[in-house]
Amino acid sequence: MCSVPAQADELRPGYLELTETQSGIWSIGWKLPYTTPPTDAPSPPILPDNCEYSGEAKVGTAAAAIIGSATAGCEGSIAGKAFSMPGLTGQADMLVRIQPLEEPAQALRLTAANPEAVIAVQPDTAQVLKTYFILGVEHILAGWDHLLFVIALVLLVQSWRMVVAAATAFTLAHSITLAAAALGFVGLPGGPVEALIALSIVFLAVEILRGADEAADTHLDIRTPRTWTRRFPWIVAFLFGLLHGFGFAGALTSIGLPEGDIVAALLAFNVGVEAGQLLVVAAVLALLALIRKAASAAMEPAVRIASYGIGITGAYWLIDRVAI
Repeated sequence: MCSVPAQADELRPGYLELTETQSGIWSIGWKLPYTTPPTDAPSPPILPDNCEYSGEAKVGTAAAAIIGSATAGCEGSIAGKAFSMPGLTGQADMLVRIQPLEEPAQALRLTAANPEAVIAVQPDTAQVLKTYFILGVEHILAGWDHLLFVIALVLLVQSWRMVVAAATAFTLAHSITLAAAALGFVGLPGGPVEALIALSIVFLAVEILRGADEAADTHLDIRTPRTWTRRFPWIVAFLFGLLHGFGFAGALTSIGLPEGDIVAALLAFNVGVEAGQLLVVAAVLALLALIRKAASAAMEPAVRIASYGIGITGAYWLIDRVAI
């Protein structure tokens, strides 16, 4: 009755590419996702003050995004110059890739709060590390399918030692497939991967509820390891982590990796994902400890309600992804 669209794995930053095709001539392309179609004509990027568009920019819309391309001429170097992207609103962000002739590429990030950036005179790896670390954190915090899996994993075992073991296994597994898939060594179709990720959420939700039912029937603590999944959660976390790694890789592929700094970008993105994941694990464990201390009788109903919510959401995503 009060339904809202359920979104998962929503990492759709815009992108802006500036590529120097010959001395002083730049090819510019950009994509700016939107939630509602724009009512006014979208503005092109604001170039450095020593650059000028050559003719009219080609701007259109496709797949819920503004798509644009143009050519510009620049007098001298654009290093140390500022540029910006109008039209960034709310939580929108944009990944920028700048490729001068015979010089290292740069990766920058624009946001609605900071829509302007300065092109580095001497780009370094630290710039790439910062940009992709932030993207990694944003991906896990905005990607609700991965996030619900992590939350369900914590609710399943609850003991912080077992959570650490399971989270470490999940991290190791998705790091392996993320790196292998992003570097092109292995690959799986995105549709089946996303459907199986949704299925993994449903599986954990069912395991949590089954454990709660067994605890109620036998008057045991809900954390008592009775099922195979509860006794060896790190094995389940590792196996499903391999699958989630392909999901992370799909998001990273859509963003792109900077040539020359592929390993650094991949590492920073993965570390960012882990940082966001640890924040979620710590928050859920703290909430469970608070409930256990303040109202222990409410623990079992709270876990049960949360599990039903997680399972229903995962089932919806599963049906939606299989239907597509």
